[in-house]
Amino acid sequence: MTVHPSRSAAGEEAARRSCRTAASRPLGRDGEIERILQCVTGLPGSPQALLLLGEEGIGRTTLLHHAGELATGDGMLVLSAQGWAADRRHARACLQQLLVPVLDELPGLLAVHGQVLSAAMNPASHDGGSDEGPDDGQVQAALLALLERLATLRPVLVCVDDIHTCDRAFVDALCAGIRLLAGRPVRLLLTARGETPPPGLPPGMETLHLGPLSVLSAAALLDRQPAAPTGRRRLEILEEAEGNPLALVELSRGASTAYRAGGADGAPARRPMTTRAFAVRLDALPPETGRALLYAAAAEPGESVAALMAALDTDDLAVWAPAEAAGLVSLIEGRLVFRHPLARSAAFSRHMAGDRQRAHLDLAEAVTQPESRARHLAGATLRTSEPVAAALEDSAWRHGDVVGTASALEQAARLSPQRRERARRLAEALVAAQAVGDPGWVRDLYGRFVQDSGDPELACAAAGALASTLSLESAQREAFDLLVDASEHFPAVGRSVALALTAVAAGIAVQSGLPEHRAGLSTLLDRAREADGGRETGGGQETDRAREADDDDRPRPRPPVTGPLGRLDRPDTQQALDALVTAVVRPQAATGSPGLGGAHGAPLDGLETPACRTAVLSAAYLADEADMCLGVFRESDAQLRTARAFGIRGWTVLALADTLVGIGWFTEAEALVREATAESVVLRLPRLQADLQVQALALRALRGTVPPEPWITPSIWRAVCLDENRATHARLLRARGLASIALGDWDGAWRHLREMFTGDGAPLHPVLSPRSIAELAVAAQRTGRTAEVVPILARVRAEQGDRPSTRMTLLLHHATALVDPDEDAEQHFYLALVNHEANRWPWERAHVRLNYGIWLRRCRRTREARQQLTTALETAERLGAGALAAAAARELRASGAAPTPDTSGPLEQLTAQQRQIVLLASRGLSNREIGEQLFLSPRTVGSHLYNVYPKLGVSRRQQLRDLLQDR
Repeated sequence: MTVHPSRSAAGEEAARRSCRTAASRPLGRDGEIERILQCVTGLPGSPQALLLLGEEGIGRTTLLHHAGELATGDGMLVLSAQGWAADRRHARACLQQLLVPVLDELPGLLAVHGQVLSAAMNPASHDGGSDEGPDDGQVQAALLALLERLATLRPVLVCVDDIHTCDRAFVDALCAGIRLLAGRPVRLLLTARGETPPPGLPPGMETLHLGPLSVLSAAALLDRQPAAPTGRRRLEILEEAEGNPLALVELSRGASTAYRAGGADGAPARRPMTTRAFAVRLDALPPETGRALLYAAAAEPGESVAALMAALDTDDLAVWAPAEAAGLVSLIEGRLVFRHPLARSAAFSRHMAGDRQRAHLDLAEAVTQPESRARHLAGATLRTSEPVAAALEDSAWRHGDVVGTASALEQAARLSPQRRERARRLAEALVAAQAVGDPGWVRDLYGRFVQDSGDPELACAAAGALASTLSLESAQREAFDLLVDASEHFPAVGRSVALALTAVAAGIAVQSGLPEHRAGLSTLLDRAREADGGRETGGGQETDRAREADDDDRPRPRPPVTGPLGRLDRPDTQQALDALVTAVVRPQAATGSPGLGGAHGAPLDGLETPACRTAVLSAAYLADEADMCLGVFRESDAQLRTARAFGIRGWTVLALADTLVGIGWFTEAEALVREATAESVVLRLPRLQADLQVQALALRALRGTVPPEPWITPSIWRAVCLDENRATHARLLRARGLASIALGDWDGAWRHLREMFTGDGAPLHPVLSPRSIAELAVAAQRTGRTAEVVPILARVRAEQGDRPSTRMTLLLHHATALVDPDEDAEQHFYLALVNHEANRWPWERAHVRLNYGIWLRRCRRTREARQQLTTALETAERLGAGALAAAAARELRASGAAPTPDTSGPLEQLTAQQRQIVLLASRGLSNREIGEQLFLSPRTVGSHLYNVYPKLGVSRRQQLRDLLQDR
């Protein structure tokens, strides 16, 4: 078929325009753009005019221009004007901007309207007297006539930026257009600064408030900037900008300057801002108010007004009044808040270095918090100072988050005059930065650390921090080799440090899944157990004294580096670390062993240190017992989230998500995956992004809502080497297998799940692959490949040992019942279901019931089949496992007894338990009261209600009463 050349060219041009539009699409504004387009395109029910409200730099103008580009591409006539408060040359500047593109249309108007607009467009003839020009009413009528004429030719979009600075007559004319041109293809998009519409606009005008960008969009915008910052400064800008696009751009430009070695404020040098908006407002303030704003900008965000007044040595709150009137700050509940992040930056950077130093010194005397005082002293210090460095270090761990801790320790190292103290503080900063999880920051600190230290313990701490970060990125081999090299120092550093590094190596070995890493880990564990010297006996300190014998004024050595995981020399911590490594080296010994937090373990309330908790929870996950200590697991994760310690959370968040999925808490697992994904994107950790992405796919597959391809982000997966990240590879294969099952593609499911084992039947990953043995058996049965699974099943059974976990026992019996012709299938189905402890894994137990029901139906035992299938369906619906529920429903229909619908109205699509919960909730009972009646936990009740709301078409609990009022 021949394509017409002009049509082909038009199509190519449309494609190019589409690509340009997508490239210029404002980041993080999809919802706002959708709402704007509804107005622009005139969809039924959409407003004729829309006002975009937001603070300076939030993106009002960007969205307005983007909407104009889209409208122009769709053939609309776009008329634009820009308000400008400083433009007072004549009263009709905005009208002139608007009409310039359509001047050739004026002759087509009635003579009187054409003359009025011509006169309004040429004010020079009547600037000397108001009687010589048209009045506002005439201009308004003429403008409406012109817009009506233009709309007969094609749709018109009027875009006016900063309507609050336009002259009143122009605003009145637009308001009349909104009222009198209703029903015509004329649309208005207006923008204004602030949170409330400016005076003069119709009170009922629809508004769209533009809030700050999400942290993901803010990070993406920052990374697009030329010479985008990395490491600590990148995180600081993201926090300081508060999601404001203009602030992100401006602060990024300032961050491109090199850090000063000893600035008076201890902060990076900043270039002058390119925007003049805040500089003009600041210049207009009285000197005493400008000084007050300098002190406020130098203080911690949210510092009390009392402390600021004490530093300023005044009790007169009127000093803030001019800044409040200028819209720069607000006094809220005894605290001073800058209205815009760039206002803080401008108020600080416009002053001389000596003024900033004085502000820090005055604030250091006024504040009460030790960490704030130390920070201000550091900001006022020009040279190295051991007292200030010590104050910073002492206050570092009082910060509520590890970001502040790492920053304080890094600054303490910068101010340290002695090389040994500087190296030790750099090592502590490095450990804290690893807890943050930012690879750029860790690498920067590590590069500085290796220039200053040869101390074995510090070298081990630094190696552990860098190796952990490398693992979170993707480089498992490099990370493990780094720890093997560091193990040469084990005899000198003592058992606690050696076990800590070996535990990091254990986490790397679990992630890599490489046999050589597990073998090497056994050697590291032996070395760590043999280490009993070093710091713990004082040998390391003597070595340091010999190395620096000439430092007579050297400060007294401090305790070894501990980091955010707490003291490592506690007996319970060392026992937990040893247990974790043992669980990786010898998995069979971990199941049901003491100290893992499982059913046979020690009480979890005795785990006082974060290191101990993390080790125990990780070992419990490997032993399939994490669900038994889920409360501690979730509490520990919440504490790490509050501390912003994603570098530590990254080691456990996937285990927690796996556990939540395994016990059927899909909703909480989805929320956790979303939140952790945002953190991993902001910190640029591609391996974790990949793991969380496949976790999200697996959840959607279980829900029965598999997304269309492509669901992966290519740039992420290109950065991950699956050969040395077999845990990620195994998760990917299982997620793809589950997605294929949900779509009914059994050949695809077999292909993906079979890859979780090598050609000779060895598991690709020693922990994750065996946990998919039942799913592989189901795919094999459906595709006629059961014989291929029998040797794999035998190998998995042998490797699990004599005491497999409750979960693995269930999975092995399930798989055996499906594929092993030499075994009694019904007996294995029974053994999979008879253990009531298996109720801890409800989805997998329901999966057994589904396949048992299918087996019974094929054996023509229909009644028994229906019992199993009905129970499976009830469980799947309770969990929200849509794929499993759909399969159970199909099998029930095939058995001749499809589920009997409840004829009681809107509740017919709910399970019996869900109906009970909804009826009780509609009567006003709380989740706890419902749970007490039905013997359920309040969380389970809440999960049921969350799942049934969409089915009932409601969004709030209060709507249930109206829905069920006739019951």
